[in-house]
Amino acid sequence: MTHPVHRPLDLIALGECMVELRADGPLGDALQLTRACGGDTLNALVSAARLGSRCGFISRVGSDPFGHGLRRAWQAEGIDVTHAPLVDGENGVYFISLHADGEREFTYRRAGSAATHLSPADVDAAYVAASRTLLLSGITQAISASAQAATRHAAQLARQCGTRVAFDPNYRPRLWADRAGDGTGLDAARAALHELLPFVDLLLPSFPADAALLDHSALDHTSVDAPGAARAFAALGVTVALKAGAGGAWLCSPHADPQHVPAPPVPDVLDTTGAGDAWNGAFLHALTHAHTPEQAARAAHACAAHAIRHRGALPPPPVPSRPHPETHA
Repeated sequence: MTHPVHRPLDLIALGECMVELRADGPLGDALQLTRACGGDTLNALVSAARLGSRCGFISRVGSDPFGHGLRRAWQAEGIDVTHAPLVDGENGVYFISLHADGEREFTYRRAGSAATHLSPADVDAAYVAASRTLLLSGITQAISASAQAATRHAAQLARQCGTRVAFDPNYRPRLWADRAGDGTGLDAARAALHELLPFVDLLLPSFPADAALLDHSALDHTSVDAPGAARAFAALGVTVALKAGAGGAWLCSPHADPQHVPAPPVPDVLDTTGAGDAWNGAFLHALTHAHTPEQAARAAHACAAHAIRHRGALPPPPVPSRPHPETHA
């Protein structure tokens, strides 16, 4: 008789979290900057942890003046940091500049950061086996060759021990171009996606950004719509939950038609930074707690809607709704 494996964690993720410094206007004119933090897989962990998931982060944190504060902030969200140690080095920093027309501009200082030195040695097999789901990202693959190897190693370990692997391609042309030394790094990003696919259970792409990763011979990504992209990703042999922003989500498995889960309108959008990450965390939380994919997508829409009503990658925790006072006849 076999016994179910005890997994003390619901969700762990591998990646980099950077220091966020944002201005309320053009960066060059700002007299003050607001400090926070952000990183795609860490943002997803925060989203899931706030909903009640038991979460852990695998990373490397620089021992610069920001390092202790970063780890304390994650711990305050209930995230285990035993596998995100302080190491010699500096943390990546990104700046957000807000222009008069409301457009945001990002400036990154991350080359050579502590997390870019992630390697397979940082991924502990027992820690992967202790979680029900592992979240990986194309951004982690893109920051360095060793981080890409760590991503592949983590996925292989997860497959061996029965931990579900979720992967967000999160294609960032500039990061991949720096790695590949060409204009877009598109071929390198596609190769990175395909090397991971044999180990992926759930693909979490965004539309239209990640449609560029689809093979031209199979699909003209310049004209494809969201359900077409979901179908094409699923044809790679994985279950897909494709995020399309205000267009909602498309759920698709191989040999099935995409299912649309509309997103309720959000009239007071302030900043879309991190919305997809919040969606991922809420979606994985709901799946882990026995919700159907459609129910999980609806819960994820609500978390993303909260995120885009606030500035920065990590919104403040939602304020619990108060019950209506009872009325008496």
